[in-house]
Amino acid sequence: MSLNLEKYQELANLLDQVRSDTTSTQVTASELRKGVSFLQQMFRQQIVPLPDGSSRVQSYRTEISKQLRLLEIDVMFFQGSRQASTAEGRLKTISDRLTTLIQYCEAILQQEPEEEN
Repeated sequence: MSLNLEKYQELANLLDQVRSDTTSTQVTASELRKGVSFLQQMFRQQIVPLPDGSSRVQSYRTEISKQLRLLEIDVMFFQGSRQASTAEGRLKTISDRLTTLIQYCEAILQQEPEEEN
């Protein structure tokens, strides 16, 4: 596995970890904010500097960036939830967005090696 793909695998693992946190019983907005902040930092520092790769990888990278920003907004909405049912719905949205992000990483990882460059 190339170094580039290892970075995407690492991001997918972190996304999965944060997603599993959203299903834990007493997750707080503060914990989620920290997790999302760490994901965004990892993406900016480890993935953005990677060589562009194929146009497909560029498209996925753009989508990942957009989804990470939306995830941050989802966490803010979760933090503002006053009712348990609303908070539960927000957590479901956050979990779904994390699943989408994981799928983007997996799509990059499943590409043929010659497509990588």
